[in-house]
Amino acid sequence: MATVAFCTLGCKVNQYDSQAMLERLLDDGYEAVAFHEKADVYVINTCTVTGTGDQKSRQMIRRAAKQNPQAAIVVTGCLAQREAESLLLDGVRLVLGTQRRGEIAQLLRQALCAPEALVAVEPLAAGTPFEKLSVRGSEGHTRATLKIQEGCRNFCAYCIIPSVRGPLRSRPLEEIRLEALRLSKAGFREIVVAGIHLASYGVDSGASLCDALSCVCGAPGVERVRLGSLEPVVVTEEFVKRLQEMPQICPHFMLALQSGSDTVLRRMGRRYDTAQYMQAVERLREAYPDAALQTDVMTGFPGETEEEFAQTLAFVKRVGFARLHVFPYSERKGTRAASMPGSVPPAVRQERARRLIALGRQLEEEYMRRFVGRTVRVLFEQPCEGGAEGYTPEYVRTIADAAAGTIANVRICAVENGVAKGKVMREEKPFPVR
Repeated sequence: MATVAFCTLGCKVNQYDSQAMLERLLDDGYEAVAFHEKADVYVINTCTVTGTGDQKSRQMIRRAAKQNPQAAIVVTGCLAQREAESLLLDGVRLVLGTQRRGEIAQLLRQALCAPEALVAVEPLAAGTPFEKLSVRGSEGHTRATLKIQEGCRNFCAYCIIPSVRGPLRSRPLEEIRLEALRLSKAGFREIVVAGIHLASYGVDSGASLCDALSCVCGAPGVERVRLGSLEPVVVTEEFVKRLQEMPQICPHFMLALQSGSDTVLRRMGRRYDTAQYMQAVERLREAYPDAALQTDVMTGFPGETEEEFAQTLAFVKRVGFARLHVFPYSERKGTRAASMPGSVPPAVRQERARRLIALGRQLEEEYMRRFVGRTVRVLFEQPCEGGAEGYTPEYVRTIADAAAGTIANVRICAVENGVAKGKVMREEKPFPVR
């Protein structure tokens, strides 16, 4: 039996797309193996959101070729959509972009019979439909990801994603409902709802994001529904009120920030300021007092002064995020920011990132300590020394004397090195670990 190995870089949407492609290949007779093992086919699902993503994507292609020089390599994803011809490295037989992933098995058969590599990347024009991908599960996880939205039309000054993911497309509500039902029947108790620009769900169809979430929450047996990244402008009073009507929604919100300086936000082309952002924070915290707020912050955007960076530090402290994802600005050819004046030296970008990362660790520790002495519900995902580790609804990583594949009530006793440690108060019947 031919074997296939996947390497997925980037976001939750890429993880979903990889799972969908893997299932197509399994149905075609392939056996899945780990990426570090020798395989007949390697699939690298690439990322191009930063220069680091580009670099890692190419590194993984070269690693696959080194592991098995006779293997057929498939390259797909955002970097493939953007620079297909540059990825025709040794061993690459098929290049897909961010469409036609559902045809991977047929296209791979075609590529293996062709004298040269097959490039099956299509332009992402207006009217491009939502690609009909679906999944039955999520390899190696107790939670599953469900993709409901594709594309973005915001064209922020620094972002290449609209050009590699295309126009806004929303998945029909009935398809969302049916996939959530399939996942719940497969035993998944938590579903992560993902999209490239989740806040835009339904703009093209007349539905709303809350309508989609209601379809997922309605699947019997689904205990948790976790949201992907949101824009603060979507967090209206009506939106929060509807969330509260769905008890499965996890109080863990990825609320996009990028900068805590209004002048930087304007240069970036973001569609909110810090006052609007704080209003969204207050609405969420009024409804969910212990909500974990997570965000992305960029350092060294063109023209960012030390004063503007200080404003970001102060705003991050004021919000009190539970988790920060910090990254230095990376020039992307084809974006407005790439030609903006006032380039910040890379060393300064990195130094500012280090300062923000240190602040983020401090805030995360402070947030986690509020749970010491409390009893929380933990979905345990994998075994570890001392029992198993998993996550609370707020996405607090927790270790306790439990078994992987269970949900249990845990009393948090301590926080050490970014991990909560606790004691199981009551353990429930295990469910299948995927």
